[in-house]
Amino acid sequence: MRLVIARCTIDYTGRVTAHLPEAVRLIMVKADGTLAVHSDGNASKPLNWMVAPNVISSFDDRWEVTNNKGERLVITISEVLEDVTHVLGDDPGLQKDGVEAHLQDLLAHRPWVLEEGLTLIRREYPTDIGPVDLLCQDVEGNIVAVEVKRRGEIDGVEQLTRYLDRLGKDPRLGPLRGMLVAQAITPQARVLAESRRIEAVEVDYDGLRDIEDTELRLFDLR
Repeated sequence: MRLVIARCTIDYTGRVTAHLPEAVRLIMVKADGTLAVHSDGNASKPLNWMVAPNVISSFDDRWEVTNNKGERLVITISEVLEDVTHVLGDDPGLQKDGVEAHLQDLLAHRPWVLEEGLTLIRREYPTDIGPVDLLCQDVEGNIVAVEVKRRGEIDGVEQLTRYLDRLGKDPRLGPLRGMLVAQAITPQARVLAESRRIEAVEVDYDGLRDIEDTELRLFDLR
């Protein structure tokens, strides 16, 4: 990962046109080519970003980042304050908490609670940016990528959007749908999900556990 602290201006053209006046910012470039620009505030959300795959061209006074969608990000640098590169190595990935992991397990055995006729194809379906929690199929034969969270927030929608983008490159899968599933989903996440055509579904964790307990008692022959 390369981290550059620089005084810069930023211009983006693509889906919209945006300009950031000169200021000191952090430019972060990941090993896969994903680039993000951060300020000292605004929590963890970058001011601008370009996800991989893209092309980063470096000149004496600027960086130009382009992709095959026609997007272009130009970082004009007037002063570099720090420029360091670190090799982070392999990451073991996010370990879900107990509730989230159990919720995923419950839904894997009962996908029909999310939608009538929904069937499981595989848990932890691999992509080159991480595994999709549940890959399912609906009654019409469409593939449904399900991301399970304890609490559904904007970052969950963004994560599922990236997964859908990667899955969409596999012609074997055909038509795709996305479904964000959580015990509770924030209004902001619902709005973003709707704009991305992702379904936001709240589930009753305690109710699912009751179903599990009932099934266990039913099949306990002692």
